Amino acid sequence: MLKRFAVYLSRGWNVPAGWKKRVLPVILYEIKQQTNKTAERGNIVLPVIVDQNMRERIAHEAAFFPVSYFENELSELPGWAGPLHWHPDFEIARAETGVLDYQVGKTHILLNPGDGIFVNRNLLHGVKQVSGNVPDPLPIVVFSGTLIAPETSTISQKYIVPIADCTSLPFIVFRRQDDWCGEIHDLMDEIFTCLKQQTGCYELAVQRDLNRLFELLICRLDALPKIQATRVQLRTQVRVQKMLDYIYTHYAEPITIADIAQAASISRSEAARCFHEYMDCSPVNALIRYRLQTAHRLLHDTSLTVQQIGLDCGFGSANYFSRKFRSFYGYPPGHVRDLGK
Repeated sequence: MLKRFAVYLSRGWNVPAGWKKRVLPVILYEIKQQTNKTAERGNIVLPVIVDQNMRERIAHEAAFFPVSYFENELSELPGWAGPLHWHPDFEIARAETGVLDYQVGKTHILLNPGDGIFVNRNLLHGVKQVSGNVPDPLPIVVFSGTLIAPETSTISQKYIVPIADCTSLPFIVFRRQDDWCGEIHDLMDEIFTCLKQQTGCYELAVQRDLNRLFELLICRLDALPKIQATRVQLRTQVRVQKMLDYIYTHYAEPITIADIAQAASISRSEAARCFHEYMDCSPVNALIRYRLQTAHRLLHDTSLTVQQIGLDCGFGSANYFSRKFRSFYGYPPGHVRDLGK
């Protein structure tokens, strides 16, 4: 999780403002202690603009290798679940030992051990482990289509854009038992291994395997299961994205339902409908949940006092923070640090 937030910060993706101010120095220090390579690579801020179709236009830089690898993040997340988020790159991931609930948009996909998934860019998604005695390693690769070809190239227009801009293809599931997925799983094995070990010419191997992955997908594009999204569904997803972005940016401030709704230029009742459709909760509950998740990370990764964390996360008082935290997690804030000792 530390590495992921460092990458998100370096690329200008959607991350809480509080992390930028208080947690970034801790993240960079910890990563430097673990490996100098990660901290030194790719610190380029890229502007992201969301258009009316919820597609983020990003000015990719060719000066860094636009691939990031994450593993064992579920073990760092309370309840082995992460908040909904989005980024301008593609994502591939695979369940290894447990059963995972991968949410893409408002669709929930159960991944059994050995099943993989491809998530299209700029889509709301999150993951939660729903079965298993230990947290799933969950290897994840987030990569830009520019690794395969420049956005203005013929290759990109013929083989990347048809997948990236296909609104009826938010995700592709690679079931372990499906014959057509056999080579894809072999490619994922090699990609994960290359990015984890980083030996030899691993960048070339990863680029080659991702090229082959897109070749297999584009050749099977017509046969892949599609989910036809209506204009209303697409508009709702854009609204949820805008409101979540507001929450993730302003969670530490005193904000109201009206503020959240205004971020998407909609009424409070419409905001409530959108949140219930995508997150099965109200806007206020989504705000409180995110504040608590952020507080949990701060308790785990910083030495700030419980009182200071409660204030920094917008709870107003230490007593109110402790009461909400215990109600949500089933134990007091201090228990997080007791477990880490």
